Amino acid sequence: MHFSADHLRPHRDSRVDQFLTSELGRSRSFIQGLIEGGRVVLSPHPDRLKPGYRLRAGDELEVLDASLVPSEPPSVPVGQDIPLSILFEDESVLVLDKPPGLVVHPAAGHADGTLVNALVHHCGGSLAGRGGEARLGIVHRLDKDTSGLMVVAKTDLAHERLAAQFAGRQVRKIYQALCWGQFRRPSGTCRNQIARHRIHRQKMAVLSPNSAGGKEAHTDYKVLLQGKPGAWVECVLHTGRTHQIRVHMAHLGYPIAGDILYGRGGRLWDGEKVPRQMLHAARLAFAHPVTGKEIEFAAPLPEDFRKLLATIETAGGKKP
Repeated sequence: MHFSADHLRPHRDSRVDQFLTSELGRSRSFIQGLIEGGRVVLSPHPDRLKPGYRLRAGDELEVLDASLVPSEPPSVPVGQDIPLSILFEDESVLVLDKPPGLVVHPAAGHADGTLVNALVHHCGGSLAGRGGEARLGIVHRLDKDTSGLMVVAKTDLAHERLAAQFAGRQVRKIYQALCWGQFRRPSGTCRNQIARHRIHRQKMAVLSPNSAGGKEAHTDYKVLLQGKPGAWVECVLHTGRTHQIRVHMAHLGYPIAGDILYGRGGRLWDGEKVPRQMLHAARLAFAHPVTGKEIEFAAPLPEDFRKLLATIETAGGKKP
């Protein structure tokens, strides 16, 4: 498997063993053995590759054992006629409501059938290329099973300016979730450092106060409706870390319903089976990258979310 410089660009300064652990879905110790055994080649500096090597601009990686991972997705995703729920579109940006179950961009194990494949079909050649060939137009991501609003860049200028807004925390992102448990407070803040879990490498974790490393993560939450077995919660994201809301809700003791990685998985929610993690990007506001005008969007709750929410409402759920 080959990782091009464009693919690696968003991961600059990341450790090569951590990057490959995430991309290939293998344990970190396995990846370290692979590197130390010479099964991963770094160009243009093959003599420098150690597990702790930090990726640099222009680096390319090749994993020599092709049996380790599924076949590599095409370097340039092909267009596929996958329905899109588009809320806004002009020559610079596109805002859509992503359904649950849709992967955002091609990666190991998901060579096609992704949002990017749908965007290539819809937009033709009008997608920003700054995210790399496999991430055409993508400025930010949602997990596969998270539904809701995303903004897509159709030009490199739009991508650059939108990325700067996300990095500068100028984009307003509001999510809604169904969480297990009885909240002790009607609202609150979770602010700490999170990093990849030191053992379970597919997970992120909140670091202890005295730990070094990690990145700041800041989430505000408000309980909209409390019932049994859980609550309808609104979360405001001030930073955009991987799995941030899922990690924070689990850390507080109220994991998101249906979250297999951080919570109780697909157990019954008051008699109804939870089909996926109940997390929805409900509102998104940002400055248009060309006009500078503030624009805001809202996405209705998906049917599966509404079905579980109704069990709280019909059972006499109360506002805190």
